[in-house]
Amino acid sequence: MKLTIAKEQLLLGLQAVQNVVGARTTLPILSNVLLAAGDGRLELTATDLDVTITCSVAATVEEPGRATLPVKKFVDIARELTANELAIEIDEKAVATIKAGSAYFKVNGLAAEEFPPLPVFAKNRSISVQQEKLKAMLRKTSFAVSTDESRYVLNGILFSLKENKLILVATDGRRLALCEEEAEVGSENQADFIVPTKAINELTRLLHPGSAVDIKFTENQASFGVQAAGEGAFSAVLITKLVDGNYPNYRQVIPASPQERIPLNREEFFKALRLAEIMTTDKQNSVKLTFSRNQLAITANSPEVGEARQTVAIKYQGKDFAIAFNPGYLMDPLKALENDEVFFELIDELSPGVVKTNEPFLYVIMPMRMS
Repeated sequence: MKLTIAKEQLLLGLQAVQNVVGARTTLPILSNVLLAAGDGRLELTATDLDVTITCSVAATVEEPGRATLPVKKFVDIARELTANELAIEIDEKAVATIKAGSAYFKVNGLAAEEFPPLPVFAKNRSISVQQEKLKAMLRKTSFAVSTDESRYVLNGILFSLKENKLILVATDGRRLALCEEEAEVGSENQADFIVPTKAINELTRLLHPGSAVDIKFTENQASFGVQAAGEGAFSAVLITKLVDGNYPNYRQVIPASPQERIPLNREEFFKALRLAEIMTTDKQNSVKLTFSRNQLAITANSPEVGEARQTVAIKYQGKDFAIAFNPGYLMDPLKALENDEVFFELIDELSPGVVKTNEPFLYVIMPMRMS
């Protein structure tokens, strides 16, 4: 294999794939990036056997070929070089010679044949979504994913493909975020699958405004293909194993008919919660929301620390009542949303609250016991 490549293009490719490589791996090949050169492109692939990312960047290829190199060393070399272009030559024993300006490196790799093969996906089980739409959906749901490994089925986002709808759901048992978008989902493409957290984090980094994401899936794997705008631009495919198991019936926890629907200025509500949160502790981690005529009082009271109170003018004509929530959980959707106005739907002091917008988004949050 012999090629020259711009430093900027090589770094773009390496940064897209390097995060999936684990710090400690029992198989040496999993510490390496697979390089495949041909047709004016360099394709880079890294995997930890659960998540695989392949990225394609522009290069001038003199001799096509395939080989693997240690990804961390390769990234360090590319990052530290001052020259704008690298000449890379890899022999049949997978030994790479890298030249850039006056710098010279010899790096020992491994044969491409040792690298795990990539799965093949059928064309009929796939849908397409605009990249910016999917990125926004992930932003509005990923914060609610469970980190409790004993509830592994909640350690990811549910992708629910229904007739002409893509629905994303995340929950940790104390709150639930749901977002939906229109998508061309035919009867043969209807499915539910759970994409794990690591794949969600990597996919979020890969998504850029531009063309669509091609989502393909089987019983136990999914693939997300992204292409940056412009001819010959960066393209990438993320392949992930799916979380094995059945997602709980999320519809059961969404309250049916609220007693109150209160419009709130998102930014103002967020700032008031953040101020009150200052006076909470790990032991006393709740803020009380007291609703009265055209006013919301947000208070926090911790015996060891002190108390905070902030009032916000709101449109509210209902009866006086108070309810308590974890402030962090209540701020998470407000941080992820971009709407100026949100709606807080409430039933009573003991029932879940629901944050909604004028778009197909909702967030259910369980109340806390008031001291």
